[in-house]
Amino acid sequence: MSKKNPVKEVSLARSLFTLAWPIIMANILQTAYQLIDTFWLGRLGANAVAAVSISFPILFLVLSLGAGLTLAGTVIVSQFKGANDKKMIDFAASQTVVIVFLISILLAFLGYAVASPLMNLVGAGPEILNDSVTYFQVSSFGFVFLFMFFVFQSLMRGIGNVLLPMYIVFGTVLLNLVLDPLFIFGYGSIEGYGVAGAAIASIITQGLSAAAGLFILFRGKQGIKIRLSSMKLEFRWVKRMFELGIPASLEQSSRAAAMTVMVMLVTSFGSEIVAAYGIGARILSLVIVPSIGMGIATTTLVGQNIGAGQIKRAEKIGDLSVKIAFFGLTGIGLLLFVFAEKLTAFFVPNDPQVIKDGARFIRIMSLSFGLLGVQQVLNGVFNGTRFTQASMLISIFSLWMVRFPVAFVLSAKTDLSFEGIWWAFPISNLIAAMVAFAYYKTGYWKIRTFRHRNEWMESGLG
Repeated sequence: MSKKNPVKEVSLARSLFTLAWPIIMANILQTAYQLIDTFWLGRLGANAVAAVSISFPILFLVLSLGAGLTLAGTVIVSQFKGANDKKMIDFAASQTVVIVFLISILLAFLGYAVASPLMNLVGAGPEILNDSVTYFQVSSFGFVFLFMFFVFQSLMRGIGNVLLPMYIVFGTVLLNLVLDPLFIFGYGSIEGYGVAGAAIASIITQGLSAAAGLFILFRGKQGIKIRLSSMKLEFRWVKRMFELGIPASLEQSSRAAAMTVMVMLVTSFGSEIVAAYGIGARILSLVIVPSIGMGIATTTLVGQNIGAGQIKRAEKIGDLSVKIAFFGLTGIGLLLFVFAEKLTAFFVPNDPQVIKDGARFIRIMSLSFGLLGVQQVLNGVFNGTRFTQASMLISIFSLWMVRFPVAFVLSAKTDLSFEGIWWAFPISNLIAAMVAFAYYKTGYWKIRTFRHRNEWMESGLG
């Protein structure tokens, strides 16, 4: 028996890697949108970087309200995939697309309308207010495109088809490399729009990726075929999607809201500190990509095994994911610790104080990245078993009951000043990882899955 275990672990690791690396690459490429923006905007100056940095957390907050529903699509489709039910895969995908489409239209209008009061609320200074509002409003027009591509990605991931979304993202990022400087600075008869130009470039590439994704889903040659006849909303599906999606949305929106209030703390220290925080936050968003990729791959494999009735194998996937995420992300953190100053200088080459403060932020965060990975993959386990409430509660606890209070106390009540905000990140990562791991080891998620799996599958709702 002991001879079989290493073979099984290698097989599980191969399955995880096969799913995870294209997801990680696609997410890295998507994050490259923001990094490319930061690179070119840095050539305009620290205020341009600060304007986008202060907008980004709120953009993420609005997007996260709908993003949880795309995760619900992944979970439901993955379980029907495990049960080998092609008819329900297609129907679930069609319902997911129309629900997310309608929500994306609502959020696009909402985002445009609230841009100005939100920027004032988070404390945008007069030197960056107009640019931050314009960037947010222009970006809002792209919500529909962004959500349509997100739902395409999520459905493909649910059936394990992870390469195709990666290729599409790669193509659009290459295009964004050309469009960003073109619309930011202008060329020939094309006018430069400054900060707003970065948002315009992103909307064009998002529109192309959404069109490609929908074409593939309607064509039906890649494992899922959506149909207009299956898009008439059914209440039981809307209800099921919201039951799964709302906790996932609240998890992501609580994360985004926490980023927003952290920005409100940072703005009190001036635009240079906002720029340093913005660069550190962008590096964090890039680093978190491998853990998110592992988490999504874990969700897919756990969901498929739950659908197939293999709950013990689902647990083994969770155990292995934790090990890979912890050691892999710790290694990345060590590299970032060493090269923090060079990374910061790459984005804002002409501002020594921003380079110094940004590098300090990256170094303080970097050694806790393995712990961040543990939390993300365990959230993936809970999501794969449809226990999205667990992920939500752990995230809310770590961000709102630990990170923000610690950041406020250390920055306002101690001599650490703004560096107290930096230290809140590793402290909250440690506590969140401990809570998630302890809860995972109680095994309650397995008991809940045993109780409800047959009910889910027999109801036709996955």
